[in-house]
Amino acid sequence: MSGDLMKRLAEARKNSNVALLAEAIPYAKWMRIAPENGTGELLTRMRYHDELIGNTFLPAIHGGTLGAMLEMAAIFHLLWETETPTVPKIVNITVDYLRSAGPRDVIASAKVTKQGRRMVNVFAEAWQDDRSRPVASASAHFLVQSDDEPSAL
Repeated sequence: MSGDLMKRLAEARKNSNVALLAEAIPYAKWMRIAPENGTGELLTRMRYHDELIGNTFLPAIHGGTLGAMLEMAAIFHLLWETETPTVPKIVNITVDYLRSAGPRDVIASAKVTKQGRRMVNVFAEAWQDDRSRPVASASAHFLVQSDDEPSAL
């Protein structure tokens, strides 16, 4: 899959169409998570569908899907905004759940907070109606070392 994703990335950059990235990731397609940059800023949107609900009494979107969405937002950001030589591999992620996410689309942004030769730290934040009222945030670490580069581990 990584080869297919890197081919899609090259095609997406050639056509200036970041949404092509989601088509190469079956999980993103299933979760209806896709990047968009219509505003000039790279954002990731998780389209609402009933399978996302974790608490049917509120109703509220399941926290695991929010965490997955934040991870995907970080990956899309790394692929599109940086010169990552390979598909980023998650090392760890810490998600902070800040408030309930209702039955609506969720939008996220991500930014690199520190980049080294092998590791990248990314902060991502998700919201619904009001960007100043995030529903969740995450700090993630990714391995971005290319497969042909020798590992120090």
